Amino acid sequence: MAEVWISLKDIPAEGREFSFSDQSTWETYWREFRLPVKSGKPLEATFTVYPQKSGVLVRGRLTGSVILECSRCTGDVEHVVDLPFELYEEAGGNAAGEQSQLLRRERDHLELNPAEMLWEEFSLNLPVKLLCSKYCKGLCPTCGKNLNQEECACSSDEGDPRLAALRGFKLTKKD
Repeated sequence: MAEVWISLKDIPAEGREFSFSDQSTWETYWREFRLPVKSGKPLEATFTVYPQKSGVLVRGRLTGSVILECSRCTGDVEHVVDLPFELYEEAGGNAAGEQSQLLRRERDHLELNPAEMLWEEFSLNLPVKLLCSKYCKGLCPTCGKNLNQEECACSSDEGDPRLAALRGFKLTKKD
C-alpha cells in the first residue's frame, strides 16, 4: 500500500487544498488487489483538509477514467470517474483497537494518508456490474464467441426438459 503522509500540524483551521495525481500509486493498488483495471484518463484529485480537535475532515473530488471489463462480453469499457467526497476520520482507530490506515498520530501531531483515503473512495464507488451497453448479448456459453460481433452456429438451449409442459403457458390479466 502507498505510504504518503500529510502532516496536519501546520494546516490552519480554515483548511488547506491539496492535489493528488500520482498514477503509479493507482497501478500499485490495482496490482495489489488484482483488479482488472487499466488507466483511462489520468485519475486526479483535489481536496481540502480541515484539521479538527480529534481528527480530520476532508472534502474533495476525484476525476478521470478507468478501463474495466464488461460483465457480459469481457470487452473494454471506459468508466468515467467524477466523484465528490467528504469524510471525517477520527484519531485513535476503531473499536477493535486497530490503528486507522488513513490517520495516525506521529509524536505530537496527526498525519493523513491521502493515497489510502483516495483508494478507499475509488474502490467503494466502482460499479458492481458494468456493461458495454444495455443491449450487450455477451458471450456464447458453448463456443465463447462475442455475440455482439458475430452470430455463432451453436444450437440454442431448449431449457430444462422437466419444465417442457409450461413452455406454451400464457398468463392473462383479468380486471
